[in-house]
Amino acid sequence: MQRYNIFLQVHKGLKALLYDTALKVQHTDFWNVEEAEDTIERINEVVSLFEKHAHSEDTYVFSVVEKYEPSVADAFEQEHVKDHFLGQLLEGSLALYKNAGIITEKVEASKQIQSAYIKFMVFNIEHMAKEEDVINPILWRYNTDAEIMAITQQIVANIPQNQMAVVSKWMIRGLNNAEITGWLKGVEKNAPEPVFQSLFVIAERELPERRFRQVLESLTEGAMLA
Repeated sequence: MQRYNIFLQVHKGLKALLYDTALKVQHTDFWNVEEAEDTIERINEVVSLFEKHAHSEDTYVFSVVEKYEPSVADAFEQEHVKDHFLGQLLEGSLALYKNAGIITEKVEASKQIQSAYIKFMVFNIEHMAKEEDVINPILWRYNTDAEIMAITQQIVANIPQNQMAVVSKWMIRGLNNAEITGWLKGVEKNAPEPVFQSLFVIAERELPERRFRQVLESLTEGAMLA
């Protein structure tokens, strides 16, 4: 039986954000200060979302793991400390660029931005993979799917609406069609109508027309069979 993966949606969304931002960093001409400012704003968003994600995991996920495997919970919390440090290094490189007095200094600082971003991205991709390989089996061993889903509900309930909209956008971009369809069906069944409509609008806006049509057909088919 396939168990509920508490990390699936959010990790796919965060990885989509990391990949997209990596391309944005690569494409940025840091001689163009206006163009660079847009990229800097995106990187700041990345660091902020990962900080909030780590806080949610520390508070709601690792606290459950700690009851049964305290050493594992501690090890992953220490990885979040390293993640915070890498985020600070990245923010420091951004500040170096913004505070540089001449364009040649800014371009030199941009090399640090690119290097710091790659280190931050690689660490987080590996960290998320370890969470799925190590934390999931512990949650499955000691908790039912309903109990694990309740953790997700706690996390979502404590995310501000504006932040949830940003996270939902990247999850839509990162998930496959079947995963998006399942998500929409679950929200339609269990959440208030405005919540479903909001997510539906995000899906329509973020998905290419062909993919959105396929998702819509799956939703319609499910409604017809119900």
